[in-house]
Amino acid sequence: MANASTPSAGLVFYDIAMRPPVEETCCSPNPWKSRYALNFKKVPYSTSWVQLPDITKVRCALGVPASRTFADGSDYHTLPMLSDPAHSAKIGDSFDIAIYLQKTYPDSGVGDLFPPQKLDYDFPYDLALFAPLSERNDSEFADYSAFNTNVDAAFSMHVLLMSYGLPFDPATADITKADFARRANSASWDDLTVHGEEREKLKRSFCDTLAGLADLLKKEPSGPFLLGTQPSYADAIIGGWLRMMYVTLPEAEWEEARTWHGGVFGRLHDALQTYAEVK
Repeated sequence: MANASTPSAGLVFYDIAMRPPVEETCCSPNPWKSRYALNFKKVPYSTSWVQLPDITKVRCALGVPASRTFADGSDYHTLPMLSDPAHSAKIGDSFDIAIYLQKTYPDSGVGDLFPPQKLDYDFPYDLALFAPLSERNDSEFADYSAFNTNVDAAFSMHVLLMSYGLPFDPATADITKADFARRANSASWDDLTVHGEEREKLKRSFCDTLAGLADLLKKEPSGPFLLGTQPSYADAIIGGWLRMMYVTLPEAEWEEARTWHGGVFGRLHDALQTYAEVK
């Protein structure tokens, strides 16, 4: 029987299915945060791929309530989710998954996902406009929770650079694009992007907004992680978004972004490849 420090082989990780081959195109940042956490912990698991239009049905069938809401207060059913039958656990939020893995399998893999560190990156604009709509009150991991919110806000503010490059599955692409456009109060999916000088301006804003985050990554010269050679969940938080950039940005723009602020983001992305196996 599995105990609190022995990972079971029955963990199932639920991720969003993109265009085949899904192992190469999966790029949603929150599932990637959880995948890195699972691989940090070396926890045996398998991935269950869910088509975007099926997420609500699958989540409800598992009895996992929505962890986020739309602006109008309605439930926003999204992924990731994690099922651990050995401990009768079902978790439906990336941050909660990391906490669960740390508390349930504390000694596995690289060890502590939440080692003490000063995560003093503050999003330099109004958080209320860009932060995810989920509410958290994590006293035990408050620094990591605030960091997660600030990082999400910084990248979400510039998501128009990435959204048009999402590799949707052709089988459901039309339905998904229409739904995304509706959520954004846009006339069509084609409006959810920027071109020309407007795009260049947004790229400059993106680079500037990440300056404080880059400063954190530069504090430990041994790098490439925030704590030098020791990865933590804070690296996964950044890395999930870097993965989305890697998959969705035009190649030339990704290569440019890798070099921002002395190349700290490119080095972090590369280092995380050790933990990027898609199982």
